[in-house]
Amino acid sequence: MQVKHFLQFKDFSLEEYEYLFERTRWIRQEFKQYRRYWPLVDRTLAMIFEKNSTRTRLSFEVGICQLGGNAIFLPTRDTQLGRGEPIEDSARVISSMVDLVMIRTHEHEMVERFSEYSNAPIINGLTNDYHPCQILGDIFTYIEQRGSIVGKTVAWVGDVNNMSNTWLQAAEILNFKVHIASPPGYQIEPEKIGLKCTDHYTEFACPLDAVKDVDLVTTDVWTSMGFEAETAARKNDFADFQVDAKMMALAKKDALFMHCLPAHRGEEVSAEVIDGPQSVVWEEAENRLHVQKALMEYLLLGKVEVDN
Repeated sequence: MQVKHFLQFKDFSLEEYEYLFERTRWIRQEFKQYRRYWPLVDRTLAMIFEKNSTRTRLSFEVGICQLGGNAIFLPTRDTQLGRGEPIEDSARVISSMVDLVMIRTHEHEMVERFSEYSNAPIINGLTNDYHPCQILGDIFTYIEQRGSIVGKTVAWVGDVNNMSNTWLQAAEILNFKVHIASPPGYQIEPEKIGLKCTDHYTEFACPLDAVKDVDLVTTDVWTSMGFEAETAARKNDFADFQVDAKMMALAKKDALFMHCLPAHRGEEVSAEVIDGPQSVVWEEAENRLHVQKALMEYLLLGKVEVDN
């Protein structure tokens, strides 16, 4: 049986995402009703961390536990990866002893190389280029709050990064549109992301134009991990790109606000917005737990039919 990995959002098809969203609903419902569901008893998840984390570590560690399995936390500084052992060697050894591997690292090439030599499914917990688990949770949250995302418009305001790259991939697969608003010098790279066409996105120089009549407004910190040396320059470049009440007022009346967290109130988003009635950031954060449980189940067991 060929091993399936989840390294970019485009790794899965529309049919697979529809299945995952439905499974997430069922798995979450079972958990909320205190009904034990342990399909991954005696299965082990290795979590390799090169970047710091709160939500990624917590959601994966708790998630595998709630499915009956176990997690092992492997910061690279405490493993031979941190002393220069070839990724290929580590992949062979680690995947021979565990059932799943989640990696949160800087260079996307690391997860690609690891997956080539792994006998276990690899999950991208975040790289500099993509954050597919977060977008999986974000889209599930939108569907739960507002229904289908097909034909809707998402406004991305701020830095072009792993989040915006993944939103763009998701738009092609799930058939919605993305408005990208970023200052000069921070434009998207369609070829790098692997976009097939320009039908699902539009770039804007002015964020106020980008958010007009959209269904969802979302953003991220101006300085992602690994780019701290650019903090001062980025604060200047993004000064007009804060998502505030004025900006949200231009979106549809029932538009939602999302942020993957951690957030810097007063920078990329005002406190009035992130703590306001249109914000679903806390639901979004919790849903990472549930969509990742559905993802881990799918990677190990394939499609599961459960009598409701």
